[in-house]
Amino acid sequence: MGVVTVAELKPSISGKRSFRPSSSARHATEWPISDVSSDLTIEVGAANFALHKFPLVSRSGRIRKLLLEAKDSKVSRISLPAMPGGSEAFELAAKFCYGVNIEITLANVAMLRCTAHYLEMTEDFAEKNLEHKTEAYLKETVLPNIANSISILHHCETLVPIAEEINLVGRIINAIASNACKEQLTSGLSKLDHKFQEKPIVEPETPLDWWGKSLTILTLEFFQRVVSAVKSKGLKQDMIGRILINYAHNSLQGLIIRDPQLVKATLLDLEQQKKQRALVEAIVSLLPTQSRKSSVPIAFLSSLLKTAIAASASPSCKSDLERRISMLLDQAILEDILIPANLHGNNHSPLYDTDSVLRIFSIFLNLDEDDDEDNPLRDESEMVCDFDSPGSPKQSSILKVSKLLDNYLAEVALDSNLTPSKFIALAELLPEHARIVNDGLYRAVDIFLKVHPNIKDSERYRLCKTIDCQKLSQEACSHAAQNERLPVQMAVQVLYFEQIRLRNAMNGSHNQFFFGSINSQFPQRSGSGAGSGAISPRDNYASVRRENRELKLEVARMRMRLTDLEKDHVSMKQELVKTHPANKIFRSFTKKLSRLNLIFRLRDIKPALSTKANSDSRFPFQRRRRHSVS
Repeated sequence: MGVVTVAELKPSISGKRSFRPSSSARHATEWPISDVSSDLTIEVGAANFALHKFPLVSRSGRIRKLLLEAKDSKVSRISLPAMPGGSEAFELAAKFCYGVNIEITLANVAMLRCTAHYLEMTEDFAEKNLEHKTEAYLKETVLPNIANSISILHHCETLVPIAEEINLVGRIINAIASNACKEQLTSGLSKLDHKFQEKPIVEPETPLDWWGKSLTILTLEFFQRVVSAVKSKGLKQDMIGRILINYAHNSLQGLIIRDPQLVKATLLDLEQQKKQRALVEAIVSLLPTQSRKSSVPIAFLSSLLKTAIAASASPSCKSDLERRISMLLDQAILEDILIPANLHGNNHSPLYDTDSVLRIFSIFLNLDEDDDEDNPLRDESEMVCDFDSPGSPKQSSILKVSKLLDNYLAEVALDSNLTPSKFIALAELLPEHARIVNDGLYRAVDIFLKVHPNIKDSERYRLCKTIDCQKLSQEACSHAAQNERLPVQMAVQVLYFEQIRLRNAMNGSHNQFFFGSINSQFPQRSGSGAGSGAISPRDNYASVRRENRELKLEVARMRMRLTDLEKDHVSMKQELVKTHPANKIFRSFTKKLSRLNLIFRLRDIKPALSTKANSDSRFPFQRRRRHSVS
């Protein structure tokens, strides 16, 4: 704005002050200007305002002090470098001083309120001064309405620190929190009334949604203060979670991208990385209290963790997110735990952050122990019943998590840069009772061995040791027995357990029924080293039936194999006899010898029989008596 010439005031017939615009200033401003030369020039930034002392001094205490404190009584120039709102705000204030009716709106009320404070346009110098006007507008229009309050708070971001000095920011934030809780209470009462009505009424959308979305226009600092205020006032945690999710969607680039390859491909410059780090850390600090029934979905927490790792957030921030994710791990899908690693330009680093996933699963496994420590009054029998029951939360959760980990292992096994030690640490993480069937783990190990053919024999043996051969299905056992990538020890172990299974199956249905009843009463897996308390009776019965069917089929196959072997053995003996003629000569020779031997024996027996008959006839009674005694 250029130099503006203002003339002395001329009262009009109606008693109101009117101004006659000069031709040199019509293009610069629309408010009336007289032809009287000014006696005071106000500098506001790059703009100069040629005005009169009397109208300004009558309403502005600051300008009055500056003129009184000046050494030269005929001072004609004053500078206002720290004017809030700049030349635009001062122009409106100057019009108000000259009696021009200015319109106070949502767009300028914050600026005018700060200007009135800066120029000291209070009731001490004139009635219904600018401060009084702006305060009345704030109380009537802004503070009772959440949307208007958020809009004014957004305008205050450029008016700091004066907006803080007059407590305008604090008042608006407090008004937002109070009105939000009032609407929440009103909505709850309306829902309560609907429950007692005969006909159900379709509930409208939550009235807090729209103002939660409008918070995205605020800077991070003001947003943090608003969320902290509504939390302290008692706003529901699910609503706070929705506010945070909405703000993150609009503020963090690439946050909701679920494909880890897309996240990894987005290289952030340092400045953007710094902003994202501050945003993530702030949002994490504002999350509701962590629990297993958290209102914040695990997909959002996973996206936050991915962004935190990409932006190199603080360890405490990442640890908090890992603990929150672990509490909802039974609700996760594979994409939620495929967390890309921060490569830092290193092409030989693993694609995925397996260390973070290892900590998440470790925390999940320790959650039950933490809950038991927090609730020492729980009965031991109650804990056992809950753990063994088919519908137990622990039972269903750990089975879901075990399948999730097996799928994760199969996915990260494709990474050629993943070290065997990290893969083994993940494979050994779950307890033995967590997996009913080890087919998923066997598949992941087989993929890892195929992608990493040059690993050490000790690592190969340790990796295969994580698989329980007794928990492999028939298909997996058949594949493992013919898998050349597995160590010989494991192949032998698979065949050994298959032989034991077949032997038990061949003992008969009576023994199966007998030992099955014992195992049902004492559910304990041999050789596992731990009780199978995590396997419910329903699952145990289903697995036993499945194994019985497989064993019956295998017994039938073995019987057919034995029959074929016996036939082959007989046919081989027959062929051996036919193909060797010497056997015929030897056989005939042995037959002749046996006949000759029989003839000689008969000759020797005849005289012996005659002598025996004579002796028996001579001493008949004594012989009998001695025989009877002996």
